Amino acid sequence: MKGDKVVVIGAGIGGLTAAALLAARGLDVTVLERAAHPGGKMRSLPIAGRTVDAGPTVFTMRPLFEDIFDAAGSSFASHVTATRATTLARHRWADGGALDLHADHAHSRDAIGAFAGAAEARGFEAFSAEAARIHATLYDSFMRRPRTNPVGLTWRLGLSRLAELQATRPYECLWSALGGHFKDIRLQQLFGRYATYCGSSPFQAPATLMLIAHVEASGVWLVEGGLQRVAQALADIAQGHGASFRYNSDVSAILTQSGRAAGVALSSGEQLAADCIIANADPSALATGCFGKAARRACRAVKPDARSLSSLTWATVAETRGMPLQRHNVFFSEDYAREFRDIANGCLPSSPSVYVCAQDRDAAGHAPPGPERLQIIVNAPASGDSESSLTQAEIDTCETRMLSFLQRLGLCVRWQPEARILTTPSDYERLFPSTGGALYGRASHGWAASFLRPGSKTRIPGLYLAGGATHPGAGVPMAALSGQLASEALMRDRASMALSRRAATPGGMSTPSATTVSTG
Repeated sequence: MKGDKVVVIGAGIGGLTAAALLAARGLDVTVLERAAHPGGKMRSLPIAGRTVDAGPTVFTMRPLFEDIFDAAGSSFASHVTATRATTLARHRWADGGALDLHADHAHSRDAIGAFAGAAEARGFEAFSAEAARIHATLYDSFMRRPRTNPVGLTWRLGLSRLAELQATRPYECLWSALGGHFKDIRLQQLFGRYATYCGSSPFQAPATLMLIAHVEASGVWLVEGGLQRVAQALADIAQGHGASFRYNSDVSAILTQSGRAAGVALSSGEQLAADCIIANADPSALATGCFGKAARRACRAVKPDARSLSSLTWATVAETRGMPLQRHNVFFSEDYAREFRDIANGCLPSSPSVYVCAQDRDAAGHAPPGPERLQIIVNAPASGDSESSLTQAEIDTCETRMLSFLQRLGLCVRWQPEARILTTPSDYERLFPSTGGALYGRASHGWAASFLRPGSKTRIPGLYLAGGATHPGAGVPMAALSGQLASEALMRDRASMALSRRAATPGGMSTPSATTVSTG
């Protein structure tokens, strides 16, 4: 049937989700990935004879993935071994303060009370309840549905729930809202950090992003083999339904015919015809011509000043001493506001917060003896494609400050030069062109940002988008949802095309058939 042949560009989590769901429905799916393996940003690196995750490390919303795997005719548990973390994250401050958040809500509340007093524990209860309410309002109406605008979202919820929509606090700054729940600046830092999960500043993001704290509190899972195991599982399911995967295949252009997506050209010169295309790529890559002239009109590019955060990411196998680590650890800057001012000015933070993922730590925080696999992240500006990109001297200074800061807070990290790989914004730009190294697409700054992300459908019929830079947003679960939404949009359009053909009658208007496929 017309519409059966689908090409998916990019084997990131959004493209993999779409490929698995469409292949399970019997469509002819080909996935083209320029890397040698699936995963996209969910990547790993070989270091010192071991494999170190160098992409996302926090896995949440397991029920969503269970639903996706079920819809693709399989089960999550049969492909992925994941253990629920008892400690969500360990946090440390320069004043000597230390606080763990736990999977058990009451345990977290009591820990906050011991850390900052009974009033702050009550503030945590109120904050948690509000975060849960915001999530409940927006999950089914916005995140799991096609992109809409404020009027459309109001229509979906209905006038009877208008107060609930206003209570998502889109016009208030997250940092200010946190001040209403917590007087201790350290707790404002801790819960403000959730804005960075979508590459944003807590000083510019809306208070709506409190919902991210609810997502994490609902469960963090430690995936055996790293998060790339989830990517490989989706690829395996898609292949089991007949999908073809072609790695080391670089797409140079999206081809159109009579204004509709019609295929792709590879950098090798080969062309593949397609009835529909799902581009699991940053929308800016299409808009700036990375996929040919014809694809430029599909969507708009994100302006550099609207980009999300990038990072300096160290993947290493290293000796650690001092502070006992959990899987996820955060060391907070002494001046959080300055950290984000520095980044907004195109500089690396002079006093950065540091995230450390200790990948060999189990749910109890135990690790085998000897060097352990670490991923260390410092937030950075997405300037990897500009003349003001970071210099090697700036990067070296930041690394020195980062290691010194960790040691001052009680963690000594020692690595051998050959056992560490650093990825910079310029490196991310090479991996993901036209982003400047932004890891999350558009920053969630201001009330309208969530509505400005492109949806599944583009201005080119037959061309769809998936990935963390599209609706519903950044992060592994949201990227998976984008793939699900793209597959659903494609199937709806395919059904509509079939219905219109069945309803066609003789004597209608026709146009000559195109004899060539256009790249321009």
